Amino acid sequence: MTEQEILIQRVDNNEIKVINQCYTCQLSSFDANIAKVSQYLTQAILLEVSTHPKPGLVTRLSNGSHNDMSLFTFMMSSAVLGKAFGDLQDIGMIHKGSLQELLQKVRSYGVTAEAELLRVTKGINTQRGILFAGGILSSVAGYAMGHGLTKDELIPLVRQMTAGLVERELHRLNHEAITAGEKLYRDNGITGIRGEVEQGFPSVVKYGLPALKQALAAGATLNDALVHSLISLMTVVEDSNVIWRTDLATLFEVQGIAANILAVGSVFTRAGRKAIAQAEEYFVARRISPGGSADLLSITIALYLLENKEFPCDIF
Repeated sequence: MTEQEILIQRVDNNEIKVINQCYTCQLSSFDANIAKVSQYLTQAILLEVSTHPKPGLVTRLSNGSHNDMSLFTFMMSSAVLGKAFGDLQDIGMIHKGSLQELLQKVRSYGVTAEAELLRVTKGINTQRGILFAGGILSSVAGYAMGHGLTKDELIPLVRQMTAGLVERELHRLNHEAITAGEKLYRDNGITGIRGEVEQGFPSVVKYGLPALKQALAAGATLNDALVHSLISLMTVVEDSNVIWRTDLATLFEVQGIAANILAVGSVFTRAGRKAIAQAEEYFVARRISPGGSADLLSITIALYLLENKEFPCDIF
């Protein structure tokens, strides 16, 4: 095994382990900032859950619409995800086959990571969506490192890696739908996070990132900028978490509420802040939780850091 190689070993309990992670990165051979994608994703999930207010969602000050999870639950699972993102980036970096073959490795590793997530949260699903989406992005970043590619090629690589994912895993269901995502597609045609990833995170690229940049350029605090980005995502995201906990009509209602918040000024006006507070009360009363939008806020943060390396404001 050479200095830059990492041995991927499947052990008796079907867990994939990354052995010998001490390797030397030749920074001249690839876009050095890509090497930090797993770090950015870990920072992103911690920033996302800490942001307040987020209607219906867990924050540093509220459990939102959830009576089974809190900030503590997310801290436990975030540690698992941080390790997973790093491992998957390593796996992508040494992968020698096709992107489709890499996807199968990611899926296999994800089974173990999800089991560990559920173990540390005592069975509570805090972050399965971002484990999938962030795992894809981490592995693709590693692949780009191993092939001397730049950060501008990450989103095209994500699309290439996941091409046909919805068709294979949802449209061609040859068995009774068993997962929440499969049932939502069967009943409502909702592709959820699979569709978002296969299309290269269009909600993030077209809504989440521009909103985050707009807020930061306007002098918003980091917290407020992230709230504004979340609200912008909520206007368009096919949020399977909202539908699963309520129904399809409620998703459309959530999108309308988010659009109204933007129309009255979002975090930049008194009316906008009041509308956000009212949405929080309404979402909690209805058990609405836009967790899919929260996952994509994490992707938004990570891609922003990949592009800019830091935020143009104080972090305190």
